[in-house]
Formats: sequence, structure tokens, C-alpha cells
Amino acid sequence: MWSLPQLPRTRTLKRIGLLTSGGDAPGMNAAIRAVVRTALSRGIEVRGVQKGYSGLVAGHWVDMDRASVANILQTGGTALKTDRCDAFHDPTVRADTAARLRGAGLEALVVIGGDGSLSGAHLLEQETGFSVLGLPGTIDNDIWGTEDTIGFDTAVNTALEAIDRLRDTATSHERVFLVEVMGRNSGFIAATVGIAGGAEIVITPERPVDDETVLEALNLSQERGKHSSLIVVAEGEDPQFINRLNEHLNAAGYQARACILGHIQRGGSPTGHDRVLASCLGYAAVDHLQAGLSNIMLGVQENRVLGVPLSEVISRRRQTPEALLEVARVLAT
Repeated sequence: MWSLPQLPRTRTLKRIGLLTSGGDAPGMNAAIRAVVRTALSRGIEVRGVQKGYSGLVAGHWVDMDRASVANILQTGGTALKTDRCDAFHDPTVRADTAARLRGAGLEALVVIGGDGSLSGAHLLEQETGFSVLGLPGTIDNDIWGTEDTIGFDTAVNTALEAIDRLRDTATSHERVFLVEVMGRNSGFIAATVGIAGGAEIVITPERPVDDETVLEALNLSQERGKHSSLIVVAEGEDPQFINRLNEHLNAAGYQARACILGHIQRGGSPTGHDRVLASCLGYAAVDHLQAGLSNIMLGVQENRVLGVPLSEVISRRRQTPEALLEVARVLAT
């Protein structure tokens, strides 16, 4: 359980906005629910923005009450919907949006999303002075300033369930399965799933390998008596990597099959871990706004919820720890 800071309430708020942006992540609904119910319990009205920054620009928001967030805690996706908005890259659009928010009586905005969403939030406050607060909602777990992000645990468990099933088939047919997991340029999901799933090889952006290195590792594994293997691959920047590797292994005599899990990792009911993480961060978001704090993201470090300046969050990228990658490598041999 994460310890929550005790903050003085130095700012009186009457109405705040709330949006989810970018890729959906399991647990976003838990965060929405926590922000809404915490704010309402303190006499603060909440306007939910439909479809992320696109809805913010267009002024598409709705009043939220306790009933509007009933029975969403256990659901995946986001009840507020999400979108990617190119128009919000324009400073003029951001200025007009801030004016529209103020005109509607909104005093602060909570943004749940990944690095791109948090960048937009930072620019909105930096340029217009409108108060923003971010929550890290992404399955990639690559946000600087937090050890955990909303949705990561669920994505890992979803991928792990698929890998456990593929292991059965790989063993039965003495095959090699290459399983691509999400994560963009981050190896967090791949390394974690690789360790938990007992993969023979884990390939991440931080530790790329070529085809021949993979083939050598499989040959060594076969010499030790293993006739089936699982290779976990982070998606990375090259969408064709897994297919080329699959062709190379088949040409070398292995019965290899490529399996791309894709967006299935984003959906589904969030784990208990993600529900509690999102709930604590959503609750703490209202605390921090009432304490007069803004232009920060709330994250977790060393079992504590704490605020990190958005300027730091968006200027750095959290990398998969070398120790975790080394564990994956050693246990796979």
C-alpha cells in the first residue's frame, strides 16, 4: 500500500475538469471514479471531458455525479473515451482552450495519460497559467518519476496468460514461439513477462540482438535437451523485426511461429493492483489541487505517492533497469 502525503488545503475549488488521453490503459476508470468521488465529497463539481484533448478543444464535457462513475471500477478502457488531438499542438488552440475552460468556471484540469498527454498538460499551464495535474496512465511503464503506471500490471498479466497458453502448444509440438508484446521503446513489459513466463530469450530495445545470436541461443538450448522455446520480443521501432526473425528461424530448421499480442494487452478488467494504484492516485490528485499544487504528475516511489514536476516528467524517459534485464538474461539461459 502506498502512503499518501498529508497536505494542507490552501486553495478553494468549485469546479475542475477531468480527461483521459492517448492510448487507453486498464485502471483509467478506477482513476476517473476516484477523482470524481473525492472531489464531490469535498463540494467540488467535476466536468468530464469527452474524447481527450479533442473534446477539450471542442468544449465537449459533461457534469459528473456519483452515479456517473458507478460500476466502472472493474471495467477496462475509459468511460470518458480518448483520442489523439493534433490541433492541441498549436499554442493558439491551447490559449483558446484555456479561455474556454475559465469561461465555463473550471479552475483546474486532471489529465490521465502517457507522456504525450502529460506534455500537453504541461504546455497548457506553462503558456496560459491554467492549473493542471497529471496521472500516469499507460501500459508501457516508461513514465519518468514513477515506479509504476496505471495499466502496466494488467498488461503484464494479460500477456502472461497468453504466454502460458502458448507454452502448452510449444511443448506439445516442439516448436519455437516468438511473442511480441507492447511497450514501444520500453522493455518493461517484455522483461517482466519474460521472467514471469520463463522465456528462453527476451529481446528488448535496451538489449537488442541479431538473428544469429538468437539462433545460437536456441541451438545451445536444444543441446541441453530443450525442444521447445518461447522468445519474448518488445515491439520496438521495427514492426517487421519479429516476422524476419521468424523466417530466419524456420530457414534454419526450427518450427517457429510468430504471435503478436497487440492491443489485446490494453483491454480487459484491471487487476486489483491497478485498481488500487489508480484509486490512490485519483484521491491524491484532489488533495494536491486543494493544496495549491499544479503542473505536476503524481507517481509512486518507494511506496509513497509524490508529485513530480511535469517539466521533469516530459524531458526524460524511464528506462528498463539493467538489473531486471540481467535477471531475464540469466534465468533464460
